[in-house]
Amino acid sequence: MVKLYDTGIFLVNGNEIVTDPAALPSKCGRAVTKEEATKGTMAYGIIKAHNTTDDMDNLRLKFDSMTSHDITYVGIIQTARASGMKEFPLPYVLTNCHNSLCAVGGTINEDDHKFALSAAHKYGGIYVPTNMANLHSYNREMMAGCGRMILGSDSHTRYGALGTMAVGEGGGELAKQLLKRTYDFARPGVIAIYLTGSPRPGVGPQDVALSIIGAVYKNGYVKNKVMEFVGPGIASLPIEYRNSIDVMTTETTCWSSIWVTDDNTKNYLTMHGRPEAYKKIEPADVAYYDGCVYVDLSTVECTIAMPMHPSNTYTIHELQANAADILREVEKAANEQINHDNGARMDLVSKLRNGDIWVDQGEIAGCSGGTFDNICAAADILRGRSCGNGTFSLNVYPGSMPALHELYNNGCAADLIAAGAVMRECFCGPCFGAGDTPANGEFSIRHTTRNFPNREGSKPGEGQMSAVALMDARSIAATAANGGKLTAATDIEVEYTNPEYHFNPGIYEKRVYNGWGKPEADAELKFGPNIKDWPEMPALTDDLLVKVCAYITDPVTTTDELIPSGETSSYRSNPERLSEFCLSRRVPEYVGRSKEMRQIERDREAGKALPEEVMNVYAALTAAGIANDPANTDIGSTIFANMPGDGSAREQAASCQRVMGGSANFAKAYATKRYRSNCINWGMTPFLVENPEVFGLGDYIFVPGIRKAVLANLDSFSAYAVTTEGKVTEFKVSTAALTETERQIIADGCLINYYRNH
Repeated sequence: MVKLYDTGIFLVNGNEIVTDPAALPSKCGRAVTKEEATKGTMAYGIIKAHNTTDDMDNLRLKFDSMTSHDITYVGIIQTARASGMKEFPLPYVLTNCHNSLCAVGGTINEDDHKFALSAAHKYGGIYVPTNMANLHSYNREMMAGCGRMILGSDSHTRYGALGTMAVGEGGGELAKQLLKRTYDFARPGVIAIYLTGSPRPGVGPQDVALSIIGAVYKNGYVKNKVMEFVGPGIASLPIEYRNSIDVMTTETTCWSSIWVTDDNTKNYLTMHGRPEAYKKIEPADVAYYDGCVYVDLSTVECTIAMPMHPSNTYTIHELQANAADILREVEKAANEQINHDNGARMDLVSKLRNGDIWVDQGEIAGCSGGTFDNICAAADILRGRSCGNGTFSLNVYPGSMPALHELYNNGCAADLIAAGAVMRECFCGPCFGAGDTPANGEFSIRHTTRNFPNREGSKPGEGQMSAVALMDARSIAATAANGGKLTAATDIEVEYTNPEYHFNPGIYEKRVYNGWGKPEADAELKFGPNIKDWPEMPALTDDLLVKVCAYITDPVTTTDELIPSGETSSYRSNPERLSEFCLSRRVPEYVGRSKEMRQIERDREAGKALPEEVMNVYAALTAAGIANDPANTDIGSTIFANMPGDGSAREQAASCQRVMGGSANFAKAYATKRYRSNCINWGMTPFLVENPEVFGLGDYIFVPGIRKAVLANLDSFSAYAVTTEGKVTEFKVSTAALTETERQIIADGCLINYYRNH
């Protein structure tokens, strides 16, 4: 059972939920105000310790350490270098777990890795070699600590189960920390995730996580808030079980997470050679929460998230009982969302044969699925069994080499291999479509973090379409034991051995370069031919004219749709080349349209005449009595989406638009803080509009006085939609609250310009 409270709650002594403040004296012996109790959350105390001012409503945070992988670290370091960075002012972990595979026909991925190693030497960083660990496994093992805060350029930066508040953000926010600036943010609300009971055998952490995601995502219950895990049920969960739940909190759109710590936490940190990193963290005797998600762990069932989102959840038994109807509904919704005219279609109904659902592939991988405990449980299920030699295949990716070493030592890896599974390297590819892509029309079940469109590697724009559902490692292994017939782990007899984990620190000591605090200023950075500097970004002019080059009416637009993952990853160090992929799987025409507007702006800056279409827009504005100055108005492109930016933290979802000539986004809401921040850091104004029906694809939008409006942070101001036929319609826009720094970044044109100018 997962229950959402309609109001805020008080938590007394960490266990008792109280909704009526008048009842507090009888519960704790005194009256407690909401304002006082708000300070009793774990989140409040950790945030206060990292806030650089006394203002706890408007935070200016500095983090204890940071982490990036090989899709994002080049751009971040290049941004910081261009802005004047001389050395890393805090520990910065650079892992190589996303672009681990070679770039076919080229050296560019390994060139990036060598750049990172040289940067670790020059600036004093920590370099984790290719396939040594995925970034979150390494940070759990070596960097997390009770009361700490970690900032990462990956959206799944979550170490709350280890008492660490971790935040996934775009690269611009990491660059600010490298430049000794702060992370500025209005203090978030805090939601209690109250756990009680104990999971049944066969029910795994992904089942718990998906149950929570299914309950809170669509109504925004925890959006941009902290999820604070409390309650007696925590004690029943091993630490890796907690880690695997915690990393999935990203899919709720929360800002961060934190858990009560206990002896399990202490033992984990001690085992990894860091006993000093432990301290007891728990709420005060009375703590106030803005809401509460009540989870009875004993009632959680084996769960599946069907395409194309982690919130599209059903229990496996519910799916089996209503297979024809659910498969048909999911398939229809997915195909409407894909909406390609080239024959790309998701095929799920054909997976139902003789009353059973058959899948083609299983993946247990990464920071959510590839934990030691999950893989051992899968080995227990498959020991002495067979995956079969049919279509179905099973691949297992451990989170780190120390975990893989222990899996070999205790025989679990051998049991999986003997059953027909394939043990892979430490690699995040199955999470974002760069590893084990299913064949066209196939159905893959994965204990990974996401099942967004194209996350399994298919390309619907080219007629290639497969499907991914998220499940727990235990049910994936049970399905493998039945040769691909969808099976809940609770439906088979298993004796779980729960083997003890022994960490071998020598594995990291022999290979990881730790240069923290030892920068080598004279060291040379190693640049590959694909590593390019950021192009110059123009400052915001007094007025702005943009053309709507993409108009997306889907309820939510993911960052994977804004800039695809997978094969584009190799170009992440080359801003111009990567930008050619912008919206390529969702609106393939966008790039050509936006490049045309970019060229018009370049011609304007060079003093060339504007094309007739643009001059007609200005003529329409003049005829409508709206003052304009074509010679001094920045011209660019824009996109509209109802709610853009769900998912990944990678800044390229915004920077690629900017490189391609984008000047703004228009939206009814932004799916995540991190995507909105990415727009701001790349100089794109994040407009909010209540009635987007006033403009459409191909229309122009003129925003007079935009620079003044942004710098003044006006609540709302006028914009004008102009059709190519000359119709002019006034409408109101806003940017919501902007910090003083954010206003100036937009005015200066991007974060790099801001640091050059200030």
